Amino acid sequence: MAKKVICFGEMLWDVFPDGAVAGGAPMNVALNLQQLGVDVTMISRVGKDEDGQKLLDFVKGYGLSITSIQEDESQPTGKVIIDQADKENIQYDILEPAAWDFISLTTENQEMVANADALVFGSLAVRNEQSWQTLYHLVHQPLLTIFDVNMREPYVDFYKIDSLLGYTDILKINEDELEILAAFFELKKTGDIAGQLCEFLVEEYPIEAICITLGSKGAMLYQHGKFTRHPGYSVQVRDTVGAGDAFLSGFVKMYLDGKPPKDILDFACKLGAFVATQKGGTPKYSLDGKDTTIRVR
Repeated sequence: MAKKVICFGEMLWDVFPDGAVAGGAPMNVALNLQQLGVDVTMISRVGKDEDGQKLLDFVKGYGLSITSIQEDESQPTGKVIIDQADKENIQYDILEPAAWDFISLTTENQEMVANADALVFGSLAVRNEQSWQTLYHLVHQPLLTIFDVNMREPYVDFYKIDSLLGYTDILKINEDELEILAAFFELKKTGDIAGQLCEFLVEEYPIEAICITLGSKGAMLYQHGKFTRHPGYSVQVRDTVGAGDAFLSGFVKMYLDGKPPKDILDFACKLGAFVATQKGGTPKYSLDGKDTTIRVR
């Protein structure tokens, strides 16, 4: 039986110079998990406007249910203005307010989380008090919690990050977020900063695994006091939007399937690299049977 995963947070339009592409880290993760055969539900909110209807139609095109995606009468569907001048360092202007800032706690989404195997969430979605209160209530449920820190200035709130870490089983961060967290916790800037941070976090919080993505250099997973590393895959990058979300989707899929760390990282890096060769964060693909070969659809 497929594992049940809930993705909580923003869904929006990434606006490029040549047009808009559906996006938002939690939605990207949900759509990738859907394509990987995971039973996934998205908890989010869009405006009751043309952009919102197009976004709902978009996710339905992947077979993803929209029953837990709320519609807002007064707030617009979210948008992010993207500057791709430097493909290795994409800049984002996340417009506010947006409908996903106002995700409401309901009996239905509480029951969905209570009956799920895992909850995936990030820190951007809780920049507004309403979505923050909703997520903070949901993370108290007894299920696997996966926190993709996803820091986006100026929406970095260490009080909320610290609170969510207290309910995190698996933490995913990138190189920049590693440095930011290490500075926040006042760790030494010499030696193995990744090792220092991971040791500190697992001592201070109920975290069982920490995944650190390294861009084109792959990723590493800290678990049971040791690191497993993967060098990544060399590809011709088209754009990196959504590559980290695809990585996380592959990670979650393999982790829930009970695979060993080296296999988890290999598939996650493979999926992230594939998405980096495509335009947008959610290209359509399928797996080749029981193999983990990715086939473009």
